[in-house]
Formats: sequence, structure tokens, C-alpha cells
Amino acid sequence: MIARSQEEIAQEAIKHALKALNKRHLLEEGAHAPACIALSRPIISQGSEWKEKAENLEEELQQCYKAQSRLSNQLVVEVAESRAAKTSLQEKEAAITDLQNEVTQIRDECSQLKEDLEEKIKALELVMSENKALRTQLEEMTLKAKNAEAENKMLVDRWMLQKMQDAERLNEANALYEEMIDRLKASGLESLARQQVDGVVRRNEDGAEYFVESTIPSTCKQKITAHEGGCASILFEYNSGKLISGGQDRSIKTWDTNTGSLSRTLYGCLGSVLDLSITHDNRSIIAASSSNNLYVWDATTGRVRHTLTGHTDKVCAVDVSKISSRHVVSAAYDRTIKVWDLQKGFCTNTIIFHSNCNSLCFSMDGQTICSGHVDGNLRLWDIQTGKLLSEVAAHSLAVTSISLSRNGSVVLTSGRDNLHNLFDMRSLEVCGTLRATGNRVASNWSRSCISPDDNYVAAGSADGSVHIWSISKGDIVSTLKEHTAPVLCCSWSGLGKPLASADKNGIIYTWT
Repeated sequence: MIARSQEEIAQEAIKHALKALNKRHLLEEGAHAPACIALSRPIISQGSEWKEKAENLEEELQQCYKAQSRLSNQLVVEVAESRAAKTSLQEKEAAITDLQNEVTQIRDECSQLKEDLEEKIKALELVMSENKALRTQLEEMTLKAKNAEAENKMLVDRWMLQKMQDAERLNEANALYEEMIDRLKASGLESLARQQVDGVVRRNEDGAEYFVESTIPSTCKQKITAHEGGCASILFEYNSGKLISGGQDRSIKTWDTNTGSLSRTLYGCLGSVLDLSITHDNRSIIAASSSNNLYVWDATTGRVRHTLTGHTDKVCAVDVSKISSRHVVSAAYDRTIKVWDLQKGFCTNTIIFHSNCNSLCFSMDGQTICSGHVDGNLRLWDIQTGKLLSEVAAHSLAVTSISLSRNGSVVLTSGRDNLHNLFDMRSLEVCGTLRATGNRVASNWSRSCISPDDNYVAAGSADGSVHIWSISKGDIVSTLKEHTAPVLCCSWSGLGKPLASADKNGIIYTWT
């Protein structure tokens, strides 16, 4: 509205100026008319020359008037344009003023924001310094806590060591007492019942002893489908035809070898069974497991009595003392051999060695542990002190099996070098080496065995055959072929027969 009114005012001013100029022109033309008339008269009288001059002057005058009119019009237009430019300039000046006000306001806001930022930075620096101080305090407290924890652990270890030493002294005293009683009883029974006859000793229900000669197995008596995934360990009950087996399916089974029927299944093992042992009174069955534990079952009730924990890797070997049913020894792939008190259910001694043990057994007097290791050595340990008594390089590769003869004078070792060596327990000298073409040990825990009369050795092979050697002759006297998978273990009944063998398919064969 303001712009239009200004344009209208400019147009009216132009019109007014034009009218004024036209009026002025008419007035000037009227004022000059008498002079023109006066001049025209002499010109007429003086002739054509003057007339021409007059006309030229009049024409020049007309041109002057036209130029004046054109300049007047141009002046009016320029005045109008000047007024419009002045109006536009005023508008722009007003806009500039508004923008300057906005810039001033923005500058004030920016200054305020800078002040706020400085305050925030100061607050942040304060918080960072406080955080740094808190971190320093935390590190100091963490260090103190670690020191306190280490000191506490040291104190607990010292306390536990003291308790273990006290328990060991008490156990040693109890063990000595029990062993003295057991030795007195054993010496009394032996003096009354032992007779010097060829064969092996067998104790019947009345407690008397008599000798039975082992037979050379040649015929398959029973085929038993025992375990899924393989059967790694079998053994006979003492002076019995009942066979105990453990396999990859985490179960322990008892079999009647006369009929091949299953008598009982024991559950509770949380890993594959790698080795088995049984107390000489046939009351407790112990299994070494890949779950890093040992499991002890009551053979009468079938319930788990103990779960022996302490190993940190798979337990691959276990044996029970032949003097007392109380002491158990085990070996695991954590490079330790542990001695356990079966009545208390805890470890009484730990032997640490750089080479893992694959197999072990007690000596006849229960005071020495025989162990076969991955480095191929046979070692003897004192059960009370845990000290290494002696060692010998038994095989060029890992030892897989250790078996003690019935009279305790000879120990049989088998190795991954496919040899089966017989050592004198007193001197650790080799008294026999058994080998056979095609006989290849199937695994690191392939178990061989000695017959109850100490006359024969049985060992399985990776081709599924079972070889029988005569210890006195050093020759193979029988080769049994029924297995279709590598044979992992063999066990001879204390009655002289049958011989049992198990393979990787979980099949057990009994031989007579």
C-alpha cells in the first residue's frame, strides 16, 4: 500500500510539472510574439534575406523550445526516479537497521553461550579431576584388595596345608594300624591255607585257598554287545566269573560270563569310562572318567558312594591297594598322580611329574606305585612320601598298560612301540620281551594282562586280533580272531578262565 501511494504521488508530481512547463511555454511564446511580429515587418520590407534569417531564428527558437521541453521531461523523470531511489534506500536502511539489531541480539546470545561454554568446560575439568582422583583411589584400593586376597589365599593355603598334614599324620597312623592288622590276618591265613602247587591261588567262600592252572584260550565262548561308542576297560571280580565293563556311554555294567547276560548297570558317571578297578573284597567299584573325576559305587546297592574330585583333566588310570581296600591311586592328564582315602573320600597325597601317566598299579605290599608314562618310562613311587624311588626307560614310545603278576615279582608293560616287556620288580631289569608280526597297540590306554598263574600274556591289536604269549617260551601260543574293530583291553579271570577282550565298537568276547 505504501509503495503504490508513493508511485501515485510521483505520477501526480510529473503531471503537475508537465502542466507547469506547458503553461510556461505558452507564456513565453505569448511574450515573444510581439517581438516576432515586429521583426517580421522589417524583414518583409527588407526583403527575402531578412525573412530567411527570421525563419531560421524562429526555427532555432522552436528547436530550443523542443530541447527545453525534452530536458524538462527528462528532469521530471529523473526527479521521480530520484524519489523512488530515495524511498528504496530508506527501505533498505530500515532493513539494515533490523539486521543490525538481529546481529546485535545474536552477538549477545553468542556471548552468553560462550560464557555458558566456559562454565561447562570448568565444570567438566572439575569432574575430570575428581574422576582422576577417584581412579587413583580405585587403583590403590584394587591393589590393596589384591594384596589382601593374595595374603588371604596364602593364609588359607597354609591353613589347608596344615590341616592336610594333620590329616595325613592321622591317616598314616590309622593306615599303619590297619596294615598291621591286615598283615597279621594275612600271615595267619597264609600260614594255614597256602600250599605249594602249580597254578594260581583262589580263595573260596570259606576262606581257604587252592590253586588252579590257567588254560590257553582258543575258542570264543560268548559275544556280548556291551556299550555304544566303545568299551575302554574291563575286569573280573576277584575269584569270580563276573565281568565288569565301562564304556563311552558313561555306564558301568556287570555280566555273567557263563550265560553272557547283563546282571546290573551302574549309573552316575558324567564322562566316558577310561579305566576300572575293584576292591579285593568286591564291595566297591571305582571308575576313572573323562569328566576329571573318579566315581565309587557300592557293588551291593549299586549306588554312588563317593565322587572323588581334584584332578583338572581326564582321569585315565585307577587302581586299589591289594592289601587294604582303603587306598586308591589315580592318574590324570593334568600331570598328577593322586592317592585317595576311600573311607574319607578325599586326596591324601599328590605327585606332580612333567610327563602324563597312562597306566598305574599298586605293588603287592601296597607301599609302592608303579606308573607308565607318555615319555615311555616306568617309574616307582613311595606312596607315603610321594618320592620317586626308581625309573627305567621301558619303551621308545608311550607306555599304555601296566599289569602286576600274581606273585608281585614281575610287572608287564605295553607301549605304542608295539612291544610288551616284562620287568623284575626288585631290579627293574628286563626279563622278557614279547612281540608279534601284525600286533599293533590300538590306543594310549590299550590294556594287556597276565594270566592268574603268571604263565601267559594276552594283548589286543589294532587289526582286531588277540595274541597270547607264553612267558617262559616268549612265543605266541594262540591268536584269537573274532573282533572286527581294534581291541582296547583284555582281562583274565582269577579262576584261570575265561579271558575277556573288548573293542572300539563296544563288543566284548569271552574266550576259553
